[in-house]
Amino acid sequence: MRYIILSIIIAILFQIFFWISHNNLVTLIESPSKKVQSLSYTPYYGYEKKVLSQEQIKNDLKILSPIAKKIRTYSSIDAQIILEATDEKIMPIDLGIWLSGDYKKNDIEIQKALKLLKKYPNRIENIIVGNEVLLRKDLTKKELFAYIDYMKEFTDKPISSAETWDIWEKTKELTNHVDFITIHILPYWEEVPIKQFNSFVIDKYKAIENLFPNKKIYIGEIGWPSNGYNNVKAIPNLKNEATAIRGFINLAKDNSWSYNIIEAFDQPWKGYAEGNIGQYWGIFDAQRNLKFKLVGDIELNQFWFYQMIATIIIGALLTFFGLRNKKLNIYHALAYAIVAQGMAVGIVMAFMYPFINYMNLGMWGMWGIGTLLMIPLVIMTLAKANELFKSSIGTPPTRIFPLNLTSENIPFVSIHVPAYKEQPHALAETLQALSNLKYPNYEVLVIINNTPEEFYWKPIETLCKELGNKFVFMNITCTGFKAGALNKALEQTNKDAEIIAVIDADYVVEPTWLVDLVPLFDDPKVAIVQAPQDHRDGDESIIKTAMNEEYAGFFDIGMIDRNEENAIVVHGTMVMVRLSAMLKVGGWGTDTIVEDSELGLRLFEAGYIAHYTNKRYGYGLLPDTFEAFKTQRHRWAYGAIQILKKHWKEFKPSATKLSSTQKKKFITGWIFWLSDAMGPIMAIMNIIWVPVIIFVGVTIPTIPLTVPIITAFLVNVLHTFILYRIKVKASFKETFLSSIASMSLQLIIFKAVWDGFVKDGLPFKRTQKGGKAKKSDNPIIYETILCLLLLISFFTLIYINKTRIIEIYVFAITIFIQSIPYISAIIMRYLELYSIKNQKN
Repeated sequence: MRYIILSIIIAILFQIFFWISHNNLVTLIESPSKKVQSLSYTPYYGYEKKVLSQEQIKNDLKILSPIAKKIRTYSSIDAQIILEATDEKIMPIDLGIWLSGDYKKNDIEIQKALKLLKKYPNRIENIIVGNEVLLRKDLTKKELFAYIDYMKEFTDKPISSAETWDIWEKTKELTNHVDFITIHILPYWEEVPIKQFNSFVIDKYKAIENLFPNKKIYIGEIGWPSNGYNNVKAIPNLKNEATAIRGFINLAKDNSWSYNIIEAFDQPWKGYAEGNIGQYWGIFDAQRNLKFKLVGDIELNQFWFYQMIATIIIGALLTFFGLRNKKLNIYHALAYAIVAQGMAVGIVMAFMYPFINYMNLGMWGMWGIGTLLMIPLVIMTLAKANELFKSSIGTPPTRIFPLNLTSENIPFVSIHVPAYKEQPHALAETLQALSNLKYPNYEVLVIINNTPEEFYWKPIETLCKELGNKFVFMNITCTGFKAGALNKALEQTNKDAEIIAVIDADYVVEPTWLVDLVPLFDDPKVAIVQAPQDHRDGDESIIKTAMNEEYAGFFDIGMIDRNEENAIVVHGTMVMVRLSAMLKVGGWGTDTIVEDSELGLRLFEAGYIAHYTNKRYGYGLLPDTFEAFKTQRHRWAYGAIQILKKHWKEFKPSATKLSSTQKKKFITGWIFWLSDAMGPIMAIMNIIWVPVIIFVGVTIPTIPLTVPIITAFLVNVLHTFILYRIKVKASFKETFLSSIASMSLQLIIFKAVWDGFVKDGLPFKRTQKGGKAKKSDNPIIYETILCLLLLISFFTLIYINKTRIIEIYVFAITIFIQSIPYISAIIMRYLELYSIKNQKN
């Protein structure tokens, strides 16, 4: 516990340093005035653009009057709402008339404007007919000129039309119809970095000034967004907005410019039309909080302290619950604590997203699903990191027993070899090896089950007779698959047997297997002794090398880690079980297709101990094909869900049969299955989201929800390549092949988990081994489809990202990472075909 507390304290200090060194309080150039000349204002609120009440409008103008001399409106309708809600003492306005391609609406705007000019002549300073009409190509030049000229007939107020600076350059004749030029200069939309803001504004202003030296120029829109997506090198954030506004006010004063800043308040409803940028141009946020003052230092994140505290607490809790009751040294504990604090930053940033962004329905859906999916992702990543640190810099294993044990006891061992349509030559090798065991006190029950074809069983019957009395041949018909056959074997087991040993029909065992491991049963609490699986045909082809290395990682890394907590996964080959303990908990269970693992869990629940060694005592045969490899993994994953459904009550906090560390190991194992199963779901969701981004233009998945996927992938890569080198002693090539084999199984694991939850009683499917498996025509059709869709989505996002939005690049990388399992499946299929071709040659 002292290491945990010390590591939490040190990691917290790192966390505090990270936050306080983040330059949250910045000093920028100050405005020469506490007031700006004008601010854009619209009398609406919320995502549905609802009209503000008269009282709310009064309050808004009271808020604005200390910092702005007047406001600019964009339509006669807006101006009418504002003017009717307020009195003359508050603020004058520039009256905007909104023009579009709808002539009827344009007429309504014009007539309403004329009425307002008559009713409020002293409150309207200027008239701006049309806003970026030519830019949007809503009207022709002649149509716009006609509207402007028409308005000039009814008022002597100065009249202009608002367009971006480049439209004024292209449409010089527009100046003949206006009293002054209203230009929009928005460097953000021009991909201008904030450092070049002032120089860009000066350049464009001077260009227009040089073209029209005798016309007054009014900058009708100038500003910068405080949040949203980058536009190439134009980065929207609060610091840059404050830099732009303060710097521009100084620039305007030095040059005696007239201007209007866009805008007074953030406008959440613009999120539907302008994406995640149009909402954030206000000097005030939508809740009427001033984002920054025109003078003094600026606090970029007013909630930083609370976020830091939340991060520290979450990181400390992740560390405590992740490390408690574990054997630790300071290096393991500290490395894990730092990673936990890092994950806590991601969790807090994801949680804060709705509080610092304007959320529409689509964004809420994206955030809700993404946050929900983060839970297994965080658990899996921390579990992988924990295993990495424990195995590389942590305390060495203490429960790997010595191999020179001796005992005066020589209990009778009954070795059970179930065989369902096994190739006779492979089973014969297994039996020959068993006949050479050095242990004196054993029998071998050869359990041919549900195999009527003489081709399979007749040679084995003959061989058993030749091998002598230790070998008992059984040819039975039973229900319950392998578990049913093993239960039948118990009926014919020697009455003196104390230990049941089980091996697969294709395993060739070492002569010292029983001699070395049986002494562990001298401890009456020991009910299970497990040796690892390994294979003798791993060098036969490159695909079998990949499979073999994939298995090796589990038995040399995962099982050793689980053994430290007495929580191994029992495998139905190379395992020995105390018979009395087995019978006490009910024998082999026939209600799952992983009777071995389920029996092991029942024995743990009964309080028994298991021992594991990673020394190889037996070598079997690998699956013949990639399809067989997938079938085997489907059985394991499906069986794991069956066990979860059967035993979930024993994992409640109130359950006492298992220790907390045992519960954690098994739950983590199930989360690995579930997180693998979530992969295709997340991939399909993102495939669907891509055309929505392209054609609808809604929110791109936020970085706090995509970076954890990338982080989890990188942690997995480090976990695999470091631990395979240290623990498995694998070369880079072998490690790479094991990764390909492991990742290629994602879709079949999804199917298995899905089947496990919705289908009961699926049959036990034997893994095809021994070289007689039928070759599948196309075992990767669905993986190929998903791979193509993901890669198309990846390249499409890269191609359309003309403005180089960081979130799109990160999202594209996330999609590419999601395609890797399906690329791996295609590689495995290629390796299979390559291996078949070489064998033929």
